[in-house]
Parts: sequence; structure tokens; C-alpha cells
Amino acid sequence: MNQYDGQYKRMTNEELFDTYQKTKSLEIKQELVMRYLYVIKTIAVQMRDIYMNFTQVDDIIQEGVVALMNLIDKYDKSKNAKFETYLSRRMRGLIIDIARKQEWGSRNVRKNMKMIDNATADLISQTGKVPEPKKVAEYLGISYEKYQKIIDKRNLLSVISLDMVLEEAQEKNRNPQTPAADKDKQPEDTYLRKELSLVLEEGINQLKEKEKIIISLYYVEELNMKEIAQVLEVSEPRISQLHSGAIRKLKKYIEEEFQLS
Repeated sequence: MNQYDGQYKRMTNEELFDTYQKTKSLEIKQELVMRYLYVIKTIAVQMRDIYMNFTQVDDIIQEGVVALMNLIDKYDKSKNAKFETYLSRRMRGLIIDIARKQEWGSRNVRKNMKMIDNATADLISQTGKVPEPKKVAEYLGISYEKYQKIIDKRNLLSVISLDMVLEEAQEKNRNPQTPAADKDKQPEDTYLRKELSLVLEEGINQLKEKEKIIISLYYVEELNMKEIAQVLEVSEPRISQLHSGAIRKLKKYIEEEFQLS
């Protein structure tokens, strides 16, 4: 064990950043990486529906750690942005960029989803029961892989859309703050996060019961769309459709509450 390890572990994150900017110590950088690794892991799991068809969670985490090490070098706390927020946005952007490199265009998302929705409705009409995803793909004459990518594109647009609205609301309502000893306890920032949480909770309470359940299972229980479909015993396209509808309602509610539109 390095003789400085104990000393570094007693230091706050802010103190570590101050010391690192002066010394560029590899040991301090490693300590910072360990402290913020949870952000990388959390977002990698939350957004796994977006990339699960072409890569693994561990690969995304590895990419995130590389990005984290670069961000530690670039971070400027004088801009009054919490490093967690800075890292979170970059991590989400990283995952989106990786998805885009897999030819995840968004121009035909609505057209493709309508095609899947119509095919699912046709099969229900013919058989009287919700079809398996592979049956829908077969009915449409497309591969199951292509079918899954179409579903994931809708999920991607929904998740990112809500994230962007929440970030816009936070940025619009953030005022210059009097620095506190602990930046995690900035009074206005703490109040704003609570206000956003309350508005989001109010918006969720106005959703239909099934929409509430889907939001809870996806964002709290961290189930993917396929798992939620199994829990609710409906088709995966239907879950994706309900999820997207719920996100649109939440987005509209937040925009109206914070006068963003």
C-alpha cells in the first residue's frame, strides 16, 4: 500500500482536485477515479437498453473509465459545475456517440415503430394473443436483430429527450451561488434538485397506472424493456410504446412547470 493512500482517503473530493491540479499525482488521480466510478457504472446500467445488442456493460464501463481519467485532467471547478454533473453528461454523450457509430439514425424511428405497432395489432387480431417479438419480426420479413434495434431506437430517443428537459430546467433555474464549504451542500443547488424531484414526482402521479409501473420498473428497478414486458405480460413493442408516451407526458409537464417551451 502506498504511504499516501490513507492521507488521500481522508481528503474530500474538492481537496483531491485542488491537490491534483497542483501536483498531477497519479495516486490522487487513481483515488478520484475510484470515487467517481459509481457514476460510470450507474449510467452504464441505466442506459443498457441502448447498447445491449452490440456491446456489453463492462465494455461501456471501460470506455467510461477512460473518459473519466481525461475529464479529471480537464475539469475546471471555477465554472461552478459539480464534477458529478459534468461526468454524467459526458458519460451519457459517450454512450449516444457509441450508439450512433452503430448506425443508429433517428429519421425513420416513427415510421419503423408504426410498422411494428401495426404488425403487432394484426397478429393480435389473427391469433387473439400478444405475439412474441420473433413472430412480429417474422411477420414483417425482417431479422430479429433489426426488430430489436428499432425498439431500442425508440427507447434511446425517449430517455435522452427527458434527460435534456431535466438538464435544461436545472440550468435555467440555477443562479450564481455563494460557495459553501461542501459543494454538495450548495443551498440553491440542493433546493433546485429537490424542486425538480418534486415536479417529476407530480408529473409521474398524473400518469396512467400502467405508465407509472413502467417508469418505476425501468428507472427504479432498472429492468429493461424485455423484462418489463414479461412482468406485465404484454408485448415488448407495447411496453416501448407506453414508455415513450409516458416520457412525452413527463417532458410536457416539466416544460410547462419551468416555462421552457
